[in-house]
Amino acid sequence: MRTLQPEAWSKPRGFSHGVAVDGPGQWIVLAGQTGTNDKGDYESDDMAAQVGAALRRIVALLAEAGAGPEHIVRLTWYLTGRDEYQAAGAGIGAAWRETLGRNFPPSTLLYISGLVDPRAKVEIEVTAFVPAE
Repeated sequence: MRTLQPEAWSKPRGFSHGVAVDGPGQWIVLAGQTGTNDKGDYESDDMAAQVGAALRRIVALLAEAGAGPEHIVRLTWYLTGRDEYQAAGAGIGAAWRETLGRNFPPSTLLYISGLVDPRAKVEIEVTAFVPAE
């Protein structure tokens, strides 16, 4: 995979504008993951805690396919509150470093009025690609 970053553009923080994938391999598409534990229960109403839980679910699902955070080529975030997301920035950054490390794939964040489960504050969809060896 090659990160797409025109030299004249300022470098984004926390994501990349795009990636190019060339060659055979395995595509992985994950359904949106919310901030629940392994049993599907919400342990916190805190936005950062829910993001951390969603990211841990994503890493576990990727591992099921023999992939890791470095294989993520796209994230789409659905968030229920702009102010709450901004206030949780430090905790979200810590959860990111703990789960995804220094991987910053292309990301889109959308603020929405709600998710199917009213306790959910975030849902994250993932597309990943594992190149053939």
